[in-house]
Amino acid sequence: MTTPTSPSPTSPSSRLHEPLVGPGPTLGDSDTDWQGPALWFDYREAANPIRHGLTEPIALRQWGPELHASGPTAILPLDLSDKLGCPGPATSPGLAAHFLRILAGDCLEAPACASSSLFAVLAGRGKLERAGHGDSQPLALTWGAGDVFALPAGDAPLLQASADSVLYWVHDGPLLRYLGVEPSLPRFRPCLYRAADLERRLLALLADPSAAKANRLSLLLANADLPASRTVTHTLWAMQGIVPAGAVQAPHRHQSVALDLILDCDPGCYTLVGSELDSSGEIHNPQRIDWQSGGAFITPPGLWHAHVNTSGRRARLLPIQDAGLHTYLRSLDIRFTGGSGSQE
Repeated sequence: MTTPTSPSPTSPSSRLHEPLVGPGPTLGDSDTDWQGPALWFDYREAANPIRHGLTEPIALRQWGPELHASGPTAILPLDLSDKLGCPGPATSPGLAAHFLRILAGDCLEAPACASSSLFAVLAGRGKLERAGHGDSQPLALTWGAGDVFALPAGDAPLLQASADSVLYWVHDGPLLRYLGVEPSLPRFRPCLYRAADLERRLLALLADPSAAKANRLSLLLANADLPASRTVTHTLWAMQGIVPAGAVQAPHRHQSVALDLILDCDPGCYTLVGSELDSSGEIHNPQRIDWQSGGAFITPPGLWHAHVNTSGRRARLLPIQDAGLHTYLRSLDIRFTGGSGSQE
């Protein structure tokens, strides 16, 4: 597909989107008042505005575990808002990811004007408390390493650590800022996925003989309040995945962004990312992202990606995506090598 050239400054199409000039309108005074914001674009100029300098594309980006390895209690945002051209913090146009470092005995509030928040505990233990107002109920929870929990809209939770702790926190605040809205009521019940339950179910999945044919060995985290989407919240999607030692998980792609958290790995684990497949179904001219335990990276929407483990030990990851929203909109468009819509 060729990219159309921009019209010259004197061409008719370049004049289509010149704003009307005049004093600020008093709405309702005349048609001209209403026409003030109107612009027109040649279809070729505006049909795909994802380009540098206009609507910035989402790029590959990686953060290492050294970001949260030391220092005081703090919220450490993975903020790319300056690159995306949107208010921050934002890691993608619709999601914001952070590491939370909480020293033993400290408390940390995690405020966000968001409809969904997901927390994954990388290390430590502690408790969560959240006040209840209006439609939201007071919450109390004890958490430990390996636990994952999701919260709906409500007051900011207070996290109190009884041991030095690191959590990964993703919420959909950037999406709400873009829409100019605030959440008015919770859309799902708070939900906890205990580390021991995740471990037991993952081991059962690995023991299933049919799993050897799957594109991914993963547990999708879901909430009973969202039966149609089968997602962890109505906007977020989360998966606890395993890449066995020596495995190469074939490429797939989707239109949701993935904020990938590496839970555990040895050197030799990596992801290959690229825009095209070659004739054998492998990613053509891929970029390689080497995994680090406790690190995170972005997989942009629409790109093929494959996970590889050349180490001698099983690796784990937790991708968090805006695929709950995409599933509702019927726009996820997940595809696997060979054009299949299934994982086999």
